[in-house]
Amino acid sequence: MKAFITGGTGNIGQYVTKAFLDAGHSVVLLTRTPDRIPAYKTMENVEVVKGNILELDVMGKALQGCDVVVHIALGWGNDPLEMLDHDTRVTAYLLDAAEKAGVKNFVYTSSTAAAGPLRPDMDETKCCLPENLYGATKAASEAYVLGFRHYYGSQGNGSTQVKMRRNIIRPGYTYSNPAVEGGASQSDTRFKKIAEDIVAGRDIDWSINDGTQFLSGQQIAKLYLKLAESDLNEQIFFALSHNYVSWYDIAKVAKEMVPESPSKITTPDEEGQHTLYGVKKMEEVFGLKFDAWEDLREHIAWNIERAKAEAAGEKVHNVLHVW
Repeated sequence: MKAFITGGTGNIGQYVTKAFLDAGHSVVLLTRTPDRIPAYKTMENVEVVKGNILELDVMGKALQGCDVVVHIALGWGNDPLEMLDHDTRVTAYLLDAAEKAGVKNFVYTSSTAAAGPLRPDMDETKCCLPENLYGATKAASEAYVLGFRHYYGSQGNGSTQVKMRRNIIRPGYTYSNPAVEGGASQSDTRFKKIAEDIVAGRDIDWSINDGTQFLSGQQIAKLYLKLAESDLNEQIFFALSHNYVSWYDIAKVAKEMVPESPSKITTPDEEGQHTLYGVKKMEEVFGLKFDAWEDLREHIAWNIERAKAEAAGEKVHNVLHVW
């Protein structure tokens, strides 16, 4: 199988790329900065295409001959029209170009933000009630992915059926250690801040009710691969771990890893009830059930190593690949 991957060098995409290659597939990577990760240029079964998702003609040419399109790259904007233009319009173009090129499967990366506020018994069947432009953009793109079933002939006349399978993944908080030299990490800096505070000996106060169902890039990549290799169509999957972890818990583990640190870890409140996203569909369909702590400790330790290196005056590479 040959896959065209947007965002293949980013936080999630680097591990999706690795998973596809490890499974024996070939990949075409679209990236704005091919020189940032030289390793990809020397790997077998990897073609690197320089470009960004706003260069529609570049993407249209690059996906020719591919069996699957995996759209991960985030398009960002500061107002409704920019968000629509940079994300939903790009997704609609990719859908059309992929169908015309004979692509068999399209996997779109949405977000839990498309679903809106976390509600009791939250699963993929709940209606989308986005609370911000980011969520609205993702929900709109989802609607195009699911609604792209045929081409209209003309108003009131027949239509041509779309053959390509189209599926959606909704990640929550996904983090990554770089998969290869020069690779990315998440743009959120809370892990980094906790590590720096512990190394510097600063006290940390964090709510035990501030947390989520963390998932690593390595874990979520397994879902992308399973879905891309499947015959499923028009399916949505929440992609999170099954268990809740707070930032207070993460800070405590970080402190345990640096026992010489005088930092004190405190919380202003007692543990409450945490509503969780339902992730049973992943397990029922693909046998995938992820524990948040499976990769979290490694990521905490990686951030501590970087914080120690910076404290010692060493230079560490920039891991934030942002829009």
